[in-house]
Amino acid sequence: MGTRILDSSFVITLFIVFSIAAANMPWMSDRYFMLVKPASRRKSSWFRWVEWFVLYFVTGFIGLGLEQRFMGTGSEQDWEFFVINFCLFLVFALPSFIYRYDLKKLLANR
Repeated sequence: MGTRILDSSFVITLFIVFSIAAANMPWMSDRYFMLVKPASRRKSSWFRWVEWFVLYFVTGFIGLGLEQRFMGTGSEQDWEFFVINFCLFLVFALPSFIYRYDLKKLLANR
């Protein structure tokens, strides 16, 4: 028997890796959504948070689509699910946030 390349465990792993990358994108790049270079020297902190928030919803919609594709139907979720999901996305973004605002300055001063 051959293995299918799109089995559910592979897709879940790929989705988690995508989620971690999406959460870190705003702080790792000075481009808007990694596409457009800002007119000023670098993008502002508030726009990084807006970009992170938009990527949070994009990742959520991709997750809903994957659930629909593999389960056939979406599960109904209460507010607790979304709060935990939001906090998990915040934790995913922590490495690049620390690098951008703390570690980068420390390494530049060495």
